[in-house]
Amino acid sequence: MRIGFIGYGAIGRDVIERIGREPSGDWVVTGVLTRSDRMIPGIPSTSRLSEFLEYEMDLVIEAAGQDAVRAYAVPILDAGCSLVITSVGALCDDGLARDIEAAAAASGVRVFFPSCALAGLDRIAAAREGRLDRVSLTTRKPPAAWYGTGVEHRYDLDRLTAPVRVFQGSAREAAQRYPQSVNVAAAVGLAGVGLDQTSVEIWVDPACQHNVHQVEVEGEFGRFSFEVNNFPSENPKTGVIVAMSIMKLLKNLTAPFVMGI
Repeated sequence: MRIGFIGYGAIGRDVIERIGREPSGDWVVTGVLTRSDRMIPGIPSTSRLSEFLEYEMDLVIEAAGQDAVRAYAVPILDAGCSLVITSVGALCDDGLARDIEAAAAASGVRVFFPSCALAGLDRIAAAREGRLDRVSLTTRKPPAAWYGTGVEHRYDLDRLTAPVRVFQGSAREAAQRYPQSVNVAAAVGLAGVGLDQTSVEIWVDPACQHNVHQVEVEGEFGRFSFEVNNFPSENPKTGVIVAMSIMKLLKNLTAPFVMGI
């Protein structure tokens, strides 16, 4: 399978390195779309979409943020490439979501949403096959995860000594307000009762050593809850598990046995 990447930050580099260490050789990275014409050893790269689309690719992995989804998702699907979207918060724009779905259907390709920083999306989506009554998400991250976001301008992150709730509302509002930090809110919303019906709380917690996500779900099936504690990657806004999740998706697409879908 020929793989292209949008973005060469913490997630993109990690996945590319993991592909290089895989003994199966099921995947080859044929190109990277970057913000600038930076050189990547052994891999063609470009900042121009037209040139990127000339690379031979079966699947493109977006690892560059919501703006990249808005700019590139539809052209890539129109070109006949399937697409992995990690910045799922971009789909809070219902018009964009419809355009992406229509482009994939017209080209006969697919759009994949890996679990990334979360767990249990398969179970939430399964529960939606019956009556799903309530889905809630509480996210807690240490102060370092909020630099470069709007939270930095509201609080002195260096001096926080107690947890502060910085948001309470819907998954749609959370993902739009904090696009770099809570794509998980959009993922939970899209998997379950919807973006506007999923309740979200976001906390800055100086006692946190990890990025923590707590999910509660109730419905016809019963009730379940879980907590995820993610070690941050070199980018404190995201976790090491994100690259692992993408690798699991790639293996789902090529392995004879597929577990946990």
